[in-house]
Amino acid sequence: MIHRLVGAAVRVAEGLLALALAGMIVMVFANVVLRYAFDSGITVSEELSRFLFVWVTFLGAVIVMGQGGHLGFDLVARALPRAGQRACRILSDLLMLLCCGVFLRGAWTQTLLNLDNLAPVSGLPLGWAYAAAVVAGVGLGLVILADLIAALRGQNPPAPPDVLAEPGA
Repeated sequence: MIHRLVGAAVRVAEGLLALALAGMIVMVFANVVLRYAFDSGITVSEELSRFLFVWVTFLGAVIVMGQGGHLGFDLVARALPRAGQRACRILSDLLMLLCCGVFLRGAWTQTLLNLDNLAPVSGLPLGWAYAAAVVAGVGLGLVILADLIAALRGQNPPAPPDVLAEPGA
């Protein structure tokens, strides 16, 4: 059940990431063309692009975590027997959940504090930019929780992507 929920959340994050990236590309490209060709520009595009970049960064972190692609140090854990590896994985997941909770609490506080502060050009609440951290905290927490459940059931962790492999190999 939780694995399907995580999979759905990652797919939603991928869709939002694609939309945000497309929005950034369109706004920045249009602004460059307007500035060089017509000596004008869209003032709000720079601010909105920054907001979207924050969302792209945090959503990307959730997606990469869901794919097992974040950097990790497993040299010691791999040298342990299977029971030791499982214990390290469970401990690691618990510590990451704790960190995720602290992060989420701080992100939520910042979001609430900045809902009344408005961006200078667009007038959008700055809390919307901080809300990206809240969404990422929830998403990362779900991914970690799913891995913790899998570890408690004795299932293997997802294999990280092989970034050094040749395409199509």
